[in-house]
Amino acid sequence: MNAYELPEAYVARMREQLGGEADAFFASYGQPRTHGLRINPLKLDKGHPQREELIRLFSLRPVPWCGDGFFCGDEARPGKHPYYYTGIYYIQDPSAMLPAELLEARPGEIVLDLAAAPGGKSTQIAGHLGGRGLLVANDPDPERAMVLSENIERLGIANAVVTSAYPGDLRRRFPETFDRVLLDAPCSGEGMFRKDPAIIRMWSPKMVRNCAAKQRALLHDAAAMVKPGGRLVYSTCTFNREENEENVAAFLMEHPEFRLLKEVRLWPHRGEGEGHYAAVLAKEGESAGVRGRGPGGRPGGGPPGRSVRRGRADRATLEALEAFHRFAAEALPGFRLPEEGAPLLFGEALYWLPQPLPGWPDASDLAGLRVFRPGLHLGQWRKGRFEPGHALALACHGSMAAWTLDGRAGDPAVEQYLRGESLPDPDGRGGWGLMTVSGWPVGWLRASGGLLKNRLPKGLRRQI
Repeated sequence: MNAYELPEAYVARMREQLGGEADAFFASYGQPRTHGLRINPLKLDKGHPQREELIRLFSLRPVPWCGDGFFCGDEARPGKHPYYYTGIYYIQDPSAMLPAELLEARPGEIVLDLAAAPGGKSTQIAGHLGGRGLLVANDPDPERAMVLSENIERLGIANAVVTSAYPGDLRRRFPETFDRVLLDAPCSGEGMFRKDPAIIRMWSPKMVRNCAAKQRALLHDAAAMVKPGGRLVYSTCTFNREENEENVAAFLMEHPEFRLLKEVRLWPHRGEGEGHYAAVLAKEGESAGVRGRGPGGRPGGGPPGRSVRRGRADRATLEALEAFHRFAAEALPGFRLPEEGAPLLFGEALYWLPQPLPGWPDASDLAGLRVFRPGLHLGQWRKGRFEPGHALALACHGSMAAWTLDGRAGDPAVEQYLRGESLPDPDGRGGWGLMTVSGWPVGWLRASGGLLKNRLPKGLRRQI
């Protein structure tokens, strides 16, 4: 691809913006895309020996701006490896790793990712939280929110609530609630041209203006939800000033309570990656501490994706939780629920809802919101019988289970399991166990009648 295949108006804008660097910038369109992955520190922290195994396996090279991020060649194909199903890494453009690093979330904080799908930045934030505090990951589009929820599940994140709400609705419910807010805003996608040429045909100066106007409204919503003393990171994957520096300058004029800490740009002609822009904004004042209300948990009706409603008896929730504890004593003797939290029953689905701070005893602030994942999905409670959820398997390590069937990449049993096939049980196991790859679960097995019945969700199975 060369500059003459790009819209003339875009070429003229970028030549004006970059001056003498423009030719190098346009030449980058003729270079191969850069690929990357980010290791999940919730499963493989920096001292874990399997990190080195991954680095060798995929020939990884460090990303300078992300401690868990790595460049990898396209030939590595990490999305096809069985390790992908264990959630020990997330495939992500290296440039896109920048905003969540600048957010600098810390364990115990309450963090909002306002436009979170498909989940790269949310899962990165969760790694910084280290299982403590609360992550609210939101996307207004229900289909995108479902993908977001699946990625939260795959990486074994227990302290996240996934919602699908318009930012204005969240702003009215959660004023000055969050320690940190990330707004990776929908944009004109100029940094996606090399990845998806179809975006080039959609681009126009009018589209840039429309995106900039929408982003200013989103910034207004995001700012209202940041606690005094908190941090807001605004980012885009586009290059023009109108959606980036000019939007931030206008925001600061309208919101004198914020100050700009830094602006960072990644350019494809200056380094590896597709490019990104991010601005770090600090809200003046000191945190008022724990508010009386906030994202919490109370038993409610309806399955995930429907509104949380009051009216479910506490007794039913406690009975479901007792059934879970009986199951865990047999199948997961090494697993412990987080100390902070509360059970939440959606119909037959039992969740453990993060409740990171005292003073948040109920879920009335979630009433009416479309909630896809209110914490860790423990499983289904049906007629006094508990069946574990896939998310529970991925939140564990194989060492926590009563028994596992462990394999390595290329093992026939691993490939059969990923295709959804049942496996023979020569050892005569009983009850529930985990299928693992190098110790990391990919899903449940249930021993019965000489077979290990496959409980990998159908939507996650490999096509034959």
